[in-house]
Amino acid sequence: MTDSLKCGFRVRHFKTIARIYICSFFLLLSPYASSFAAAEQAKAVWYRYYDKNGIANVSTSVSPDHIRYGYEALDRNMQVIKRNRPYNALADAQQSSQRESLARQREQDLRLKRAYGSVQIATVKRDQILANLKKQLSYQQEQLQQLQADKIRFKRQEMEYHRKGQALPAQLKSNLANNTQNIENVKRTVESLRNAYQKTETEYTDIIQRLKKLE
Repeated sequence: MTDSLKCGFRVRHFKTIARIYICSFFLLLSPYASSFAAAEQAKAVWYRYYDKNGIANVSTSVSPDHIRYGYEALDRNMQVIKRNRPYNALADAQQSSQRESLARQREQDLRLKRAYGSVQIATVKRDQILANLKKQLSYQQEQLQQLQADKIRFKRQEMEYHRKGQALPAQLKSNLANNTQNIENVKRTVESLRNAYQKTETEYTDIIQRLKKLE
């Protein structure tokens, strides 16, 4: 093979390889070019809403009326790429209320975990409080029984003075008045302790149930 033939063969071979590389490059580039074109096409350029009379209003920015009536985002070819619903104040208020409720519940749960840590600790705490209330209640009931017994004794003395037609001594009058007042005070204390006992039982039932869910 002569030198001229060899040179011509090499040139043709080089051109063939070059064409293959160029074609491959454009084939690889084409998906990115398509994606870029699609992204450019999907970019919102116009915003359209229809007012209460059904009249279309188009602008390059979103106004309060867009939000009020709901609007469409349009590309540069006026094709809809996204629809946004009208603002619903009632739904937003309900969602806001739900979010606040959830936030309060999370805060309460954190306080419960910090205060008790576990169901076992809460149960022990409940039993201690109830035992103390029960002890106080028992003491006050004993006091009430004693005061009622004293009242019977004072009343008998009063009746004896009346039977004899004698005036009641000042001390007996004072004893009767104090006894009546003390009985009322102890009755209120007993009622308060009973309410506290029931309230504690109810509160700790809720606390323990909630802690069980958190564990």
